[in-house]
Amino acid sequence: MMSIKIFPIPAFDDNYIWILHNDEYAVVVDPGSSAPVDQYLAAHNLTLTHILITHHHWDHVNGLESLQADWGCQVFAPKDDRIPGDLAYVQEHDSIQLPELDINFKVIETPGHTLSHICYFNDAWLFCGDTLFSIGCGRMFEGQPAQYLNSLEKIRKLPPNLQVYCTHEYTLSNLEFALHIEPENQGLQKLKKTVTAKRKMNQPSLPVLLQQELCLNPFLRTNDPELKNALNQYLNKTITSPIDCFADLRQAKDQF
Repeated sequence: MMSIKIFPIPAFDDNYIWILHNDEYAVVVDPGSSAPVDQYLAAHNLTLTHILITHHHWDHVNGLESLQADWGCQVFAPKDDRIPGDLAYVQEHDSIQLPELDINFKVIETPGHTLSHICYFNDAWLFCGDTLFSIGCGRMFEGQPAQYLNSLEKIRKLPPNLQVYCTHEYTLSNLEFALHIEPENQGLQKLKKTVTAKRKMNQPSLPVLLQQELCLNPFLRTNDPELKNALNQYLNKTITSPIDCFADLRQAKDQF
């Protein structure tokens, strides 16, 4: 594999448009705006060859048509009429090749945040859109708790050494909520110090190791007795199943 650089292009208040390049060719993930992508491509003298889309929300697709018109690049996306552009549809188990960068990705379907949400992964990276955030997950706009939990289970089964590239800088706010549920969790306490220092220097908190998320992210720990006990105390109720744990956790986060 050629040396690939991955950089977060900031957009809007807290979005990241991820760009992968080898100093000649580039691929972008979820371009909600074309202008910052154009600026980065011009500044680094890059040719855009592909775009990867995870879901239909405007802050992930609004730059798509302009970029495709300018570059004639191929766009991979889930089948969803709400996504504009000339698209190559992909679904669970599909593999996509990006020959200019000498890399490929596999696709998993992760409904929950939206019904058609997908993620892209290989042996090194996971581009998960809004399905998973560091110490959090996306709002459940279209899916059901059991469906979303099943999507997160797919991510749980991926290799723990993957670098996770989420598309929003939500880590600190997610840590505030997680520590509200588990104030004694030393791993969360330590991570908050680390992330706070990074953000003070205007550095992104991402990517993160999937292993870290498996250990600390409450939405990936719905089988964890310690988390269930903490959530039971927080909500003053008895949670018996992982689905109920996820549903109550997501609702609590929505109201936090």
